[in-house]
Amino acid sequence: MAEGIARRLAPAGVQISSAGSAPTRVRPEAVAVLGEIGIDIGAQSSKGLADIDRSVDAVITLCDEEVCPVWIGRGMRLHWSLPDPAAATGDEATRLAAFRGARDELGRRLAVVFGTPGGVP
Repeated sequence: MAEGIARRLAPAGVQISSAGSAPTRVRPEAVAVLGEIGIDIGAQSSKGLADIDRSVDAVITLCDEEVCPVWIGRGMRLHWSLPDPAAATGDEATRLAAFRGARDELGRRLAVVFGTPGGVP
């Protein structure tokens, strides 16, 4: 979700990549809740750190209780301790609510990073 939101907010020419500590698949709930705000991540894939170009300017880790990847390389580092919405249990409405909460918080934080007043358009 962070990759999709960052692509929407970043200025032209900024390269955005994302990776997980245990990549599996792009969650359908993530696709659904980003689709609600006009961001299509259906073509994104789940990637690991080995898949990311090491010449980056910034790294933002988004982990709370799960394993947080260690970035050894250059670049400014930020850490945002956010609950993983994929860990939400319950019915579909409950799981979607967790993904919406993560989406909205990521949107607020990434809007600050990219200087985009008002967040995700």
